[in-house]
Amino acid sequence: MQDVSARKKGFLNAIAIGILVFLIIDVFSHAWNTASTTAYNAFMGRAPVIDGVSDLIAVFGGIAIGLLGLVIYEARYMTGPVKPQTTSESSSAPSSSGLLQQTQLLKVSAYKLAMMIAIGIGAHNFSEGLAIGQSYAAGSIGLALILIVGFGAHNATEGFGIASPLTRLTNRPSLRFLVTAGLIGGGPTFLGTLVGSLIGVSEFTYVLFLSIAGGALVYVSMLMYNSGRMQTNNRILMLGIFVGLSVGLLTDLIVTLGGA
Repeated sequence: MQDVSARKKGFLNAIAIGILVFLIIDVFSHAWNTASTTAYNAFMGRAPVIDGVSDLIAVFGGIAIGLLGLVIYEARYMTGPVKPQTTSESSSAPSSSGLLQQTQLLKVSAYKLAMMIAIGIGAHNFSEGLAIGQSYAAGSIGLALILIVGFGAHNATEGFGIASPLTRLTNRPSLRFLVTAGLIGGGPTFLGTLVGSLIGVSEFTYVLFLSIAGGALVYVSMLMYNSGRMQTNNRILMLGIFVGLSVGLLTDLIVTLGGA
């Protein structure tokens, strides 16, 4: 969307944050419920101890990879060296070259943040693909079709999260970048479906990818919140988060009503 005020962009950004907040709740609830149930059964002697320990390792290890991994990524690739200014430069008005450099940095940061969000959503969508593939492998074709329709409607809203950082740019992103981000964010659903249907998936893998996605989404949602505070006031930001969270819950309801 072009020629949109900063206030409206902040509201759209907040909707995307709300969707990401829902995804955080969704992925952590699935990962932790699975891991805690297995750990409880192992404690009660109903399951091997190694299964309970491995699932807990998958949860905390996945969060560390998704959350702290992006911290390392930002420190290494998104934070460039600051060029020191002379006294005369700092006291004078910004030059045209300085404004150009600021614009270029904003563009790079927006693209990288959008790609980071796509990676986090991609890890989440891989686990959804696993669910589809496992349903198909178990012979539950009807359930697999319900999951495909439900996840398809639900994942369409995730594109707002990827596109949100790009709204700060003055020029429209290239089609090549949008296709690439879309493949990174949505492609893992297809890959997860193949893996789940052809070779099967362990509980450890399922919990691990959910936890990685949750950690990554926590990180990028914090970055987007800081960006939103610079675009609009907190009242509009919270309203947008409420709308986005509601959209996520309602689209997820499609899967629940289907009996998944």
